[in-house]
Amino acid sequence: MAQGSSQPPGRQPHRVAVIVDEGTNPFEVGVATELFGLPRPELGLSGALYHVTLCTPTPEVRMNHGFFTLTGVPGLEAVDTADTLVVPGRPDNVVPRGAAVLDAIRRTHARGARIMSLCTGSFALAEAGLLDGRRATTHWRWADTFRELHPKVLLEPDVLFVDEGDILTAAGSAAALDLCLHVVRRDHGADIANAVSRRLVFAAHRDGGQKQFVERPLPDVPDESLGPLLAWAQARLGEPLTVADLAARAAVSPATLHRRFRAQLGTTPLAWLTGERVALACRMIERGEERLDVVAARSGLGTAANLRARLRRETGLSPSAYRRRFGAGGVEVLMS
Repeated sequence: MAQGSSQPPGRQPHRVAVIVDEGTNPFEVGVATELFGLPRPELGLSGALYHVTLCTPTPEVRMNHGFFTLTGVPGLEAVDTADTLVVPGRPDNVVPRGAAVLDAIRRTHARGARIMSLCTGSFALAEAGLLDGRRATTHWRWADTFRELHPKVLLEPDVLFVDEGDILTAAGSAAALDLCLHVVRRDHGADIANAVSRRLVFAAHRDGGQKQFVERPLPDVPDESLGPLLAWAQARLGEPLTVADLAARAAVSPATLHRRFRAQLGTTPLAWLTGERVALACRMIERGEERLDVVAARSGLGTAANLRARLRRETGLSPSAYRRRFGAGGVEVLMS
């Protein structure tokens, strides 16, 4: 379990503002407040990971389907001090956003803050002009509409989320959880992200490139779940496991195993295995292991060169940079 302070001495928590517009979906607002807004005393941290503020364009905002009305929160001026701005989705995506909301998004981006959209919140980012010529995603159900309204955006409709550095977009509502956990991992490291995911009883890591729409047909037999196989493999990541080994353990052909991974996880056996090994390597570095050859061997990545390449591809950091940011000596907060 992660221990110690997540903040350097004297530094304030990373500030997150969440725009709640007319008709906003409550689920995405809940995801943002749950992931970023709650204290985490169970992690042994001396301070909060983030400071969250909801903000609205009007004193009263009616949520989607009139489930409730939000009052008593700050106005859109709250975005002007945010390090990250979160824009949740709403169902009426063909209705233009208000000028005040779009201006808030634009000026927040212009001063260098990080921008995130959840589900169809990407429509608002596109309407504000932030996504032209850039990769983004949205809920698969609205992909065609998005393309018609915003043809200059490089839409990737099949993925869970897209991380473009300063702008991140999530697909459906559940993918909002994936993106927020990805951001926690990016800001605070794998150990803290894994601890938060355990608190949520949610998968610790689903790569953004996995498919949004995963077929989940009722299995013909009750033992087709990949759970036992995944647990078996996670306990043996340092061994020279191959896809053939996984298939043999599951007593199926590699082709059948591939189909099951695609159907149940939306990824391939090799991609899953590599992702688990990189996550293990990150945890080892965070916990103080400095010998790259040891990290590479115990995580199953083989060589220090392969470790460097995989870690840079996954996190954008070299092992030494990752250690400085997330190592046992203290965690640096990104973009604060």
